[in-house]
Amino acid sequence: MTTSLSRIPRTRDAERRHPPRPVVRDAAARVPRPAAERPLETEYRPRHPLDLRRTVLYQRHGAGDPTMTVSGSVIWRASRTPAGVATLALRETHPGVVRGAAWGPGREWALAQLPALCGADDDATGFDASRHPLVADAHRRNPGLRLSRTDLVFDALASAVFEQKVTGMQAFGAWRRVVTWCGERAPGPTPQPMFAPPTIDGWQHVPSWIWHRAGLEPPQSKTVVRAARHGDAIVRAVLAAGDGEAVDRVLVSQLGIGPWTSAETRIRALGDADAVSVGDFHLAHQVGFALAGERADDDGMLRLLASWPGHRQRVIRLIGASGAIEPRRAPRLHPEDHRDR
Repeated sequence: MTTSLSRIPRTRDAERRHPPRPVVRDAAARVPRPAAERPLETEYRPRHPLDLRRTVLYQRHGAGDPTMTVSGSVIWRASRTPAGVATLALRETHPGVVRGAAWGPGREWALAQLPALCGADDDATGFDASRHPLVADAHRRNPGLRLSRTDLVFDALASAVFEQKVTGMQAFGAWRRVVTWCGERAPGPTPQPMFAPPTIDGWQHVPSWIWHRAGLEPPQSKTVVRAARHGDAIVRAVLAAGDGEAVDRVLVSQLGIGPWTSAETRIRALGDADAVSVGDFHLAHQVGFALAGERADDDGMLRLLASWPGHRQRVIRLIGASGAIEPRRAPRLHPEDHRDR
């Protein structure tokens, strides 16, 4: 399981050992760019300081994510909106001015959702950074750090399932392959071929051999497929839920989805400022090291974060921005690849 504090840079070593089947790789490469069209454009002027890259790029799944990339000063994002696929390009033209352009059938939805993606819905009311010197310093140094939300519940849920019980390298690699092979080519003048995730129905019909070649283990692939069978109902129930606990009740009722996956979904899709990914391999250790100078378990982490009710995820993100990461004590884990079996 991975969180914002335990991202692992991607590597292509596994792909060299297990290259994708040529027919799939070539088919993805041959997908034509959708017909050129004029974009819709907008200008967003946030009422708060905004670190655009740190806020929006939290939604990226590794450096090779086919749904999100950076080219120069422009952040590109491909998504499957309720109105269809859209490509969104974001650029800060002046301090405090974000220019957005969007292509595709979902372009109007993507532009309307742009402020939330940039953290406009993030309400820091009641947050007191002064309760810990490290948090106070990180908050002072990062005034533009906002909690982004996508409002795309199933995409967030599926990506969280990919990250269950594996390293970031494995999860991001599997996500990259499945979305590229089974997603939809993004419209617009993207700097490289980009793809939106499959539809909810499409997730149900990803062939078993693609899951295997992508490197996603059977428990995770089966969880995605099962969730997709009830995907529309899950999305409606999550969006209708009144708070984080209600969202948890909806999500953990699904087989294969526990508190960690629910929290990760809440963080990405809803920008939940209080969600904590309990059960993460690294997170409790890192929060304990930052706030108490020593490792903590999940219970200890929750006790340390209890000083900031309603803002525990905000504190976690500030810890990540502070650079207070526990020194590595052992070589990096060599991930097991089930395709070797």
